[in-house]
Formats: sequence, C-alpha cells, structure tokens
Amino acid sequence: MTYQELWQRLIPLYEEREAQAIIRMVLEAQFGITLTDIYTGKVNELSREDVAELDKIMLRLERSEPVQYVLGREVFCGRALHVAPGVLIPRPETEELCRWIEADYNHPYCALQPPVPLRVLDVGTGSGCIAVTLALDLYNSAVIAWDISADALLIARENMHQWDAHVELMMEDVLHLSATAEQLKFDIIVSNPPYICDKDRTDMAENVLKYEPETALFVPDDDPLRFYRAIAEYGKKALNSGGTLYFETNPLYINNVKAMLEALNYTHVELRTDQFGKQRFVKAIRP
Repeated sequence: MTYQELWQRLIPLYEEREAQAIIRMVLEAQFGITLTDIYTGKVNELSREDVAELDKIMLRLERSEPVQYVLGREVFCGRALHVAPGVLIPRPETEELCRWIEADYNHPYCALQPPVPLRVLDVGTGSGCIAVTLALDLYNSAVIAWDISADALLIARENMHQWDAHVELMMEDVLHLSATAEQLKFDIIVSNPPYICDKDRTDMAENVLKYEPETALFVPDDDPLRFYRAIAEYGKKALNSGGTLYFETNPLYINNVKAMLEALNYTHVELRTDQFGKQRFVKAIRP
C-alpha cells in the first residue's frame, strides 16, 4: 500500500490536492508518518496491525466521512480539539473571529487582572472551540457557553477538561430563553449560529450533508436571520452598556444582519472579511 494508492482511492470524492492532504493528515496524526517519511517510502513499512487500522480508516473516508470525525480531532487556534458527528467541525474562518475579539480586548492594562472579569457568552458552542479559546486566550475572562444539544455539551466539556479551560456550560435555547438566562449580564456575546438556508443544500458537499449536524447548519429559507435576530434582541437586555456583539455570518446575508443590528439601535456596526476575502464577520456595540 503506497501513498499514491491511498490518495487515489479518494479521487472520486475529492480533488487531487485535497485527497493528498487528507491522506497526509491521517498518516501523520495516526501513525506519526511525516511528509519526509512519505517521500522515503515509510508508508510501505507499516506493520500488519497498522495496515489493518489504516484500511478501516480508508473505508470510512471512502464513504465521504470527514477526516476530522474519522480521527476524532481538529486543530483550532493551535489546540487539538475532540470532534464527533454531534458537533460542527471548527473552521479556520472562526479562528479569525476569536482573534478579532482578543485584539479588541487584550490590551496591556487587561493583564493587570482587574477585580471584575470580562463576562463572555458563546451562543451555540458546539465543540466549545470559541469558548475554550477565549477562556484561555482572552485576558481575565469568565466564559459561559450555551448549546441546545446534550451531545455537543459533552464534547465541549471534554475539550474544556483537556485544555483546563474554565467555561460554564448551560443547555440553553436562544429562541426559548430560560428564566436563568434572562437574568444574566455580559460584556461580550459571540456566536457562529446556523446560517445556511435549506434551499442551498444542493450546493453543499456530501461529507457535510451526511455527517455534520443539521441543527447547527440550517435555517428556514424564509427566515435566514432567525438566530441573529434572537441573539441581538437578547443582547439588548443582557449586554452591559458598551458591551460588544460578535457574529460569524453567511456572506450572502451579512448586509441584512448589519441593517437588523442598526434597526435595534446597536452602534459602530463593523464588517470584516475572512481569509478568502468574503465579508463574514460583524461587530456591534450596545449603547
């Protein structure tokens, strides 16, 4: 079994470069085989047990299961986080959202650790990638993370424990808030909520549609801003004056999100592009 034979098995599903990248990821993460090892033929020297394990992995990949679920992990902001089909796979774009928040708040004076920490809410935490990152990298922060999925909260808890991140997890639905949630106050609310319309399913890759959770992906065609509106309306009550709301959005609807926030009297509404040049992030201030 050679490296070339392995990636060619994925060609019906992926383009050549992506297939090669997936196989390199598997070989390094699961078997410790580096790119240099690949070029020196180390793939051919795998033990019988490793070959059997690799074949099981290949069978899952050939069914279009994402490599991150097969390996059970994905790197986000430099940390390997556990992922499984109950949560979305963290994307590189979302890393940029975290870094924006850190750039806004990680000023030198914050390092003095004032007595009252920044209160942060992550709505729809999934794997906990945003919550864990901000708990560890945002100075003097106290992070709460919500999700409606028990499976997601269990995965988020595992990632918290793995990285010793102090995050309070709550099962909470922003569309139907509990009395407890109504009483909370925050300095920052951040969310990467569902934002893909049902009509756009046909344009999506099979490995996303078959394996990633629908509740974390899709919104009705007639209400693409459903979650943004609910979070923004909650933010009007829950954010302290001068508090900040951060969203990752669908570039198709980002201007609608901006208009909605301005209609709710948020100020200093700012849009940012992702690394691919698409307008994807929104920031707004509660006056």
